[in-house]
Parts: sequence; C-alpha cells; structure tokens
Amino acid sequence: MSYTPVAVVTGNHNFDVPGFQRMLDSIPESVCYLQDLDNFVADLGQFNDRYRTVVFYNFHQLTPVASDRLGASTIDAIDRLAENGQGLLILHHAILAFPKWEVWNRIVGISDRSFGYDPDQVVQTDISLADHPITSGLQSWQMVDETYSMNDAGGDSQVILNTDHPKSMQVLGWTRQYKNSRVFCYQSGHDNQVFADDNFRRVMAQGIDWLIEPGKQKFPLAFCLPRARDI
Repeated sequence: MSYTPVAVVTGNHNFDVPGFQRMLDSIPESVCYLQDLDNFVADLGQFNDRYRTVVFYNFHQLTPVASDRLGASTIDAIDRLAENGQGLLILHHAILAFPKWEVWNRIVGISDRSFGYDPDQVVQTDISLADHPITSGLQSWQMVDETYSMNDAGGDSQVILNTDHPKSMQVLGWTRQYKNSRVFCYQSGHDNQVFADDNFRRVMAQGIDWLIEPGKQKFPLAFCLPRARDI
C-alpha cells in the first residue's frame, strides 16, 4: 500500500494534541508529521520537498522578514512549497496567522484578516458546492466549534462550505490557487469537539486527497515513519 506524507505545521497556539493526532491518524493512506514551524523550516531531515500536502495549524503573528533567521527560513520554505506545487491546507487559526504578511493574505485570499471569535458555538455547516471532491458525499451537519467573525474570501476563491451562524463568517471552506499550489482554507477545527466529528474528518481526508495534484507520487509505508497508531 502507498501512503501520502503530510506535514502538519503548528506553533504559537495551544491545542488538544492527542485529540488532534487521533484525527490525523484517521485520514486514510496518509502519514502525518506533526511539527512546529521552526522545525519545519529548518528541515533537518531534508524531507520537505517530499510532502505532498502541508497542513498549517499555526498562529504566528509576526511578519517573516529576511533579516531574521526564522523569518528568512519561513519565506524560503513557503516560496519553495508554492514553486513545487505542493498542496496547502490552511486550518482554523492558521487563517489568522501572519496578519500583516501580504504573502499569507494571497494564500488565504483575504486582505484584511481582522477578526473576532466566539467559542463553543453550535455551528451548522452547509454544502455550497456538492460536486466538489472535498464535499463529495456530505450533507449539512452541526458541531460545536469556535467561530470567527471576519471578512469572507473574495471572488477569486471557490466557496465549497458555508454557514448562516450570526457570529461566524459565512464562508467556512474555500479553495484557491497560489502560484503552483492548490490551497484549501477551512475555518473549522478548534478542539476535540470538532476533531472527533466524522464529517470534519471526512472533509480533512477529502481535502488532503484533493490537494495532491494528479500524478503526484505516494510512497510505500516503509519509506515513512510509522504512524502513532502503528506503534
């Protein structure tokens, strides 16, 4: 069996690590490497070019600058992902990361990412585009999650998930292109109330599958580190 190596980049925001890892382990035919931003951009294992998709779940606020070591490495790493055409999944609070960085604005598709937030909201997710591979087989569902009140993605994005919750942005899931990379932005994903939801897990799995460009190589499991559930 072949597997997709996926980087999951975190940092600057707390989260339920076991619950998040269980959700990642539920994604079929993938091996997810959970790591903070510093380790990702350092790439000491020289593996970054082999990830088919990178999930960003970080919340760094400082704009990367070339004169700073981490900043320069971050700029180079994002440029390389986009040039390689590796998929980018921008999850929950990562949509709010790097608020003054124009590169992240273009990746997310929102120029002004000022926001408010409300935890523990009962949110109904509705399907905006039923024939998209990410939404295939899904119907509207409810789950308890944190909402963001902020601008929605613009007309150069494709809306696939939405809500009419009064304390939330209307668009919950959207796709776009950044240079050579497919991008999927997903507003949901605060804690284990969401991580354990079967519909959320299906969106994540089908999102990662869609982000892998046709013809991109998968690897035998022996090529990858064992997943937590295999240890």
